Amino acid sequence: MSINNEKELQGILKAGKFVALVRDTLVKLVRPGISTKELDLVAERYFHKFGAMSAPKFDYNFPGFTCISVNDEAAHGIPSESKILQEGDLVNIDVSGKLNGFYADCGISLTVGTSNKDRIHLCDAAKNSTLAGISQAKTGNYLRNIGKAMYLSAKNDGYTMVRNLAGHGTGRKLHEPPQVLPYEDKRETFKLNEGLVLAIESFVSTGAHYVYEANDGWTLKTKDGSFVTQFEHTVIVTKNGAIIATK
Repeated sequence: MSINNEKELQGILKAGKFVALVRDTLVKLVRPGISTKELDLVAERYFHKFGAMSAPKFDYNFPGFTCISVNDEAAHGIPSESKILQEGDLVNIDVSGKLNGFYADCGISLTVGTSNKDRIHLCDAAKNSTLAGISQAKTGNYLRNIGKAMYLSAKNDGYTMVRNLAGHGTGRKLHEPPQVLPYEDKRETFKLNEGLVLAIESFVSTGAHYVYEANDGWTLKTKDGSFVTQFEHTVIVTKNGAIIATK
């Protein structure tokens, strides 16, 4: 969607603040020995408390209130009682929701504990990549420049970018046009307009360029066991640069 008035602006900002609250709450709970289902149950309570809807559950009948992916799982990991986090694991927490008719989407990857410096660096690379993309989210800029900045940032940090996952427009629905590729498609001629709402996200990998869907019908994984980290913000495009709704 593109924001046309103050009511819509505040709607996106409030939805963004809510999903960021859930994200940050779950991040603080990540520790060795906790299951991804336990984390998701906390998110469920927040959705009910604030009268919000889980976007993956509401829109796609996903079996969880949040997507929680571990190690070589790039996205759409199903929360499970049997998936117990261990010291050094990579975990991605992706929270998207609908509040008062508006959607916002965010995600972050982190390590369990502080023992694995290489994986911490991989998490930082995903954040750096997304922030580089967000720096290009200005009115009149080409959409492809977001992807170019994201790709180059990941490459400069020594990693590859998963190419069959992407960001997207959002606002009135979880997934709206345009698709926001995490690399440059030079054929893309779309220009960013004032007020456009985008979910910008990177999927930075230690080697894999593509992911596949696992047998559970949801989880997206790398075939070679490469690790993947993701970082995502919902932003509003303006002539002065992006407003980040999910800080």
